[in-house]
Amino acid sequence: MTKTTKTAETATTKYAALLRGINVGGNKKVPMAELRQVLEGLGHEDVQTYLQSGNAVFAAAGGKDPDALARELEAAIEAHFGFRVPCLVVDGAYLRAVADACPFPAADLEGKQLHATFCSEQPAESRFASIDAPAHLPEEYRVGDRVIYLYAPNGLGRSKLAEALAKPAVVKGLDVTTRNWNTVVKLVELTQD
Repeated sequence: MTKTTKTAETATTKYAALLRGINVGGNKKVPMAELRQVLEGLGHEDVQTYLQSGNAVFAAAGGKDPDALARELEAAIEAHFGFRVPCLVVDGAYLRAVADACPFPAADLEGKQLHATFCSEQPAESRFASIDAPAHLPEEYRVGDRVIYLYAPNGLGRSKLAEALAKPAVVKGLDVTTRNWNTVVKLVELTQD
């Protein structure tokens, strides 16, 4: 075995796990310390969590498939906590690409004004046919690579466009989870090598 092969086999990739719908209103409680234990139990290293809303960062050997990592994590969470939690796993390079491709002036906006909805697969343009974008101005959205960028100047909680983007016509059959821009930036930072 050459040194290069051994290095390739032991190389790790940093990932972010984005859990949907936990620790909201007393439902689906997932303490972050236990989430870290679950991830470590799967053999992941350098496990960290960020906030209480289901963001974890970890390193996995050999550049594993993010979808396979997500399914493993969903199964482990269900076994540990007794309920299913949809998970998306993305690598640091993808997160960096999402941040770099942001169509809005992120540096000029407050984190609560800009959001990224991560999707398990690329949503077809036809999913957005029912959305009357001009009717929602000044709110705007753009579709990127498995992500929907949302500019909501008054915040996500008051956003009518966010409601429209969450309707079944848009997201049915997809696992989706939204993060504000401050969280996206922090996850980019935590997943860089």
